Amino acid sequence: MCGIVGYTGNNDTVGVLMGGLKRLEYRGYDSAGIAVITDSGALDTRKKAGKLAVLSDDLNAHPLTAGNTGIGHTRWATHGGPTDVNAHPHLADDGRLALIHNGIIENFAPLKAELLEAGYTFESETDTEIVAVELGRAYREVGNLRDAFRAVVGRLEGTFTLLAVHSDEPGVVVAARHNSPLVVGLGDGENFLGSDVAAFVEHTHRAVAIGEDNIAVITPESVVVTDFAGNHVELEEFEIAWDATSADKGGWSSFMAKEIAEQPEAIANTLRGRIVDGIVEIPELAGLGADTLRDIDRIVIVACGTASYAASVARYAIEAWARVPVTVELSHEFRYSNPVLSERTLLISVSQSGETMDTLMAVKYGRDAGVKTLSVCNTQSATIPRESDGVIYTHAGPEVAVASTKAFIAQIVALYLFGLHLANVRGTLTAEELAELTEQLTGVPEQLAEVLEVTETVRTLAHWMADTRSVLFLGRHVGFPIALEGALKLKEISYIHAEGFAAGELKHGPIALIEPGQPVFVMVPSPRNSPVMHSKIVSNIQEIRARGARVIAIAEKGDAAVLPYADEVIPLPIAELFMQPLLTVVPLQLFALELSTAKGLDVDQPRNLAKSVTVE
Repeated sequence: MCGIVGYTGNNDTVGVLMGGLKRLEYRGYDSAGIAVITDSGALDTRKKAGKLAVLSDDLNAHPLTAGNTGIGHTRWATHGGPTDVNAHPHLADDGRLALIHNGIIENFAPLKAELLEAGYTFESETDTEIVAVELGRAYREVGNLRDAFRAVVGRLEGTFTLLAVHSDEPGVVVAARHNSPLVVGLGDGENFLGSDVAAFVEHTHRAVAIGEDNIAVITPESVVVTDFAGNHVELEEFEIAWDATSADKGGWSSFMAKEIAEQPEAIANTLRGRIVDGIVEIPELAGLGADTLRDIDRIVIVACGTASYAASVARYAIEAWARVPVTVELSHEFRYSNPVLSERTLLISVSQSGETMDTLMAVKYGRDAGVKTLSVCNTQSATIPRESDGVIYTHAGPEVAVASTKAFIAQIVALYLFGLHLANVRGTLTAEELAELTEQLTGVPEQLAEVLEVTETVRTLAHWMADTRSVLFLGRHVGFPIALEGALKLKEISYIHAEGFAAGELKHGPIALIEPGQPVFVMVPSPRNSPVMHSKIVSNIQEIRARGARVIAIAEKGDAAVLPYADEVIPLPIAELFMQPLLTVVPLQLFALELSTAKGLDVDQPRNLAKSVTVE
């Protein structure tokens, strides 16, 4: 959700903070603000509702006084609307303390009532200001930020990463983390804090992930981490594997357009080094040995949104290859459903950021129940991988657009790699079958590059459909979750009604939605490797055509059977069954992008949404 950045050093503090916030704006863009301890020892703050550009314009018109320590924040509103007053930072201790927050304080009401009774007043509607006031009160009692944090964090319920500075402690930024992400950037004579490494990757590639219930104190020369009880915590440094240019548009019209185009490279990076002589090798699975994998009798995959559709595609392949039953559960429903788990259950979590709160809570629930856990993640040293027994990193590179594209495809590929590894361990596929499937996977990047050439056809479709109020998507087997994902993409960035259906469900109700002119995208399976499903889909197309639907079929090249019944056909390279969804989804991503663009909407930052959902 919210983006946070902290800095102390001899660089241009305002420039560092604003640059970090620019790269974190995908995490929150309702308002933004910064606070700097000036060279004279005063605390200077500026915050504005709206996108980061509003704050930037204000700073250009009315520059902040120079200083070497500061914090910055981009907000995704939870408590209180997106106004100047509700924007972070929030002040306390007579304007000498500034605090920013990512998360939700669930017990804000009794805390606020206690402070009101004690005579404190509040300017905003936020839960964060309550923490600032509470921290200011503690500071006056203990005399330093670190101990004030220790006194306050134990009283807070919910999720939070908190960063604070105090004008009495120039050169110091203190942070606390509970169920919300926090990383430290290690510099030379300067140090950084951020909700993810994008906050400081322009300045350093050295980083440390802060663990659960820890407090970090940074100065220009030191980083000290303790737990909430004050015990010292050892730091484990890692190298950031990408640079700041990866999080820039690089001349593209939007981050989403750039990330769609990067999909062939993202898949190649996810595969790189993991297929050796037709066998999948995943070193990160060291915590899940062959004996453990041979013993599992059930797999449960937990995920939310787009990640759940990636899991649903992979479910078909894992069951077919490894012959283990797989279920896909929404993370936010999983732990409330009293799931049946055993020591032979493997729980797989899928999260691009590795910080999705619902998914993290599901993983913790599974670990408490005694199951083995595996995470599929795109972010180095994120919380969910660190909570899991094994991890498969997707290596898709930073994904900035809120609507996921390259991470979605990379998640499917990562799960496919696991499915093939599991099949090899369990002996359910022969060496020849494994070699054939891995060869198919390694050919996907080249096929994806070919699919991207349909951009102009999809753009034309999107522009004549710019006034469309509803679009339906149909698919069978692995095409069904792709239909769901296509509908989600359209809803996310175009704000129009869209639904995905299993094509066989049409006659059980949804066909009532078909009226003359209704656009329907149909994922057509290959007539070569799915002849029965193909004939069923052609029948579905005839059913909706008879009722006036406008059919856009996504079918492999040479599929003559679908031509007489479709108004438009988007051709795909010939691919085998489980590779086809990796290709089919790309025209749907492009369609959502182009339709949103035609409507004049913000493609990368759709209303009401944020990239990394770190609250439940």
